[in-house]
Amino acid sequence: MTAELVRGQNHALDRTRVEIRITAGGPVVAAVTLGDAQGRLPGTEAVAHPGAPRRTGIEVPRQAAAEHRLAVDLGALPDAVHRVSVLLALPTGIGALTTFGAAAPPSVRVTDLDGTGLAGYTLTGLGAESAVVAVELYRRAGAWKVRAVGQGYADGLAALLRDQGLPQAAELAAEIEEAVGRGHARAVPAPAPAAASRPDGHAAPQPPAPDTTTPPAADRAAAAPPAPSDGHSAHAPAEHGPSVHAPSAHGPGPTAPTAEGATSTAPPAGAPVDYRHPKRRATPAPATPTPPVGAPGDPVSPASPPAPSLPVAGDAAGWSMEERLYNQVWGMFEDLTRSVAAYRSAFDFAESRLEQELDTALSDPRNRLGTAADAARATARDKHAALVTQARAALDRDLAQLAAESEVVEPALPPAFARWDSPVWQAHRSAQERPMALRLGDLHLPEVRDLRIPMLVRLPLERGLWIDCGPDTYAWRGPDPDRAYARRELGSALTDGPPDEAELRRLSLETAVALAARMLAVHPAGEFAVQVIDPGGTALPALAPLLETGVLPAAPVPGAQGVATVLEGLTRRVDLVQMAVRSRAADALPPDVDTADQLLIVHDFPHGFDDRAVTRLRYLADEGPAVGVHLLMVADRAQAREYGPVLDPLWRSLLRITPVPDAHLVDPWVGHTWTYEPPLAPRGSQVVRQVLARVAEARRERRS
Repeated sequence: MTAELVRGQNHALDRTRVEIRITAGGPVVAAVTLGDAQGRLPGTEAVAHPGAPRRTGIEVPRQAAAEHRLAVDLGALPDAVHRVSVLLALPTGIGALTTFGAAAPPSVRVTDLDGTGLAGYTLTGLGAESAVVAVELYRRAGAWKVRAVGQGYADGLAALLRDQGLPQAAELAAEIEEAVGRGHARAVPAPAPAAASRPDGHAAPQPPAPDTTTPPAADRAAAAPPAPSDGHSAHAPAEHGPSVHAPSAHGPGPTAPTAEGATSTAPPAGAPVDYRHPKRRATPAPATPTPPVGAPGDPVSPASPPAPSLPVAGDAAGWSMEERLYNQVWGMFEDLTRSVAAYRSAFDFAESRLEQELDTALSDPRNRLGTAADAARATARDKHAALVTQARAALDRDLAQLAAESEVVEPALPPAFARWDSPVWQAHRSAQERPMALRLGDLHLPEVRDLRIPMLVRLPLERGLWIDCGPDTYAWRGPDPDRAYARRELGSALTDGPPDEAELRRLSLETAVALAARMLAVHPAGEFAVQVIDPGGTALPALAPLLETGVLPAAPVPGAQGVATVLEGLTRRVDLVQMAVRSRAADALPPDVDTADQLLIVHDFPHGFDDRAVTRLRYLADEGPAVGVHLLMVADRAQAREYGPVLDPLWRSLLRITPVPDAHLVDPWVGHTWTYEPPLAPRGSQVVRQVLARVAEARRERRS
């Protein structure tokens, strides 16, 4: 639980690697000073700032922004460092803020690497200050603590640095301002975006310059997505509804340290790799001519300002390209979330202000009629329209940047992250090792239907999956563009009315087969298997790709006997593997125990399930993921009402997804409701059968 501090209060830290997350009402510059026991600075080398963002154990962003993440490794700091001070300063010429009192108070959060809050402090009471020491982490008796400081300086950053004993305070403050002004915003240099063209002869779109209020992809590299200590939690938004588990953000394990202990985004050793979109071929930009040197007073043409950088696939922290792309997708997810949150907040403010101004202008009965009343209404509505237009323009700038990044990232995704229509599936072969994550579908918001974010979950799955085929769970609100997308892209026969039960069941089974095929394809041959429970025998048409390719050895046995046989076998496997793990005796497992990971597809639940079968199913849902048995339910919850609340823990333990686009997931940052789209192959495509055929071939080669 986060400790909320007040000014002067301290809180003990029980770990040395932390993140410091900053949120402000406008663009601010973040810096860190490394002082001695008295807080004095030995020189400029003890300050991490946008011009020199990396010091031993410290990394700060390179630009001014409304949100920052600072990486701190207290264990890597020199022994002479006893005080780590986090500074905030208002830049000149960026944004409209000149004092901290002109905006919402900044907030500073010290968190674990997985985003778990440790301590927080909101800097209230600021007025004319333009620089402030927000918090400090200090060493006391061999342990580290965080203290809320909130010491502001009206004379700016130079006065703050001078107060910490730095002789070159004015020079360093000017250097920081110059670095921010030059827009040093990217950690990975990109080629100069000169005239770019595509094979079709049309000019490639150029992304806009990064908005100063939105951190670009490179600043996300300095703060990789939060990761739990075990590194295995499912990266998925939380379900929207009464039975919601708190979501956890997920990210990589440790990132590659540099010589100074900071994280590195450099590619592996060897020849440099160009991660740009293969179709975006930019020609070299012409060199800027050197201005002629003439007589004093002759006009000299100024150098052209640097052009905006092109998006780069893999522009995030991580050990491998796969990890960098995973982190970049997560960063795009978070950026879109916060951009839309800012737009919605501005829109709500405009609506509230319009209502207040109309009430104020018309509160006097004498002003309710005539030209004065009309003028007051028109003025209030004009202000409202201006605010909304300004908010939409800021959102459109962010969306253009994210759309340009998505155009580059999507074609670079590996098979586990890629859509079914990606060319990577055409050349896909058996994987050598399990990927770090899997794509479960796409997510989008109503404001931006054309920009879709891949929904990635970490592997191995920590939660089972539930494909909800119950028509009663979809609230009907009239014609829905998402349903039109389903008809167009997924070959669905959905009408503009409520979803049809038979159509939902068909799409649910297709979704289950598509997910099973993806899991089989991204695991090494022979290390993942699929079993199916289908008591009514109604799933055979949808299971045809699995059966015809031999990936599923035989059709599921119908009736209660088939249910009992499969559940008994998997329950025995879970029990034996658990005992082997506890006893560290994996070699002692019986030869008939298949140690490959298992995906159990359960269709037509609860038909054919007695009380004992239900108990075993709940056991597999709870204990199976830890030993490689994963559950994929295709079920209508309403049909299991006869069991009452006994099954509520089962439904809550599963991640609910839908066979048609549906708004039921929420993000872990601000709680937006996102529309989920299932990972079905395009209409008429044979890619799933082709992939399953390659999986079966790889299995045969492995056995031979």
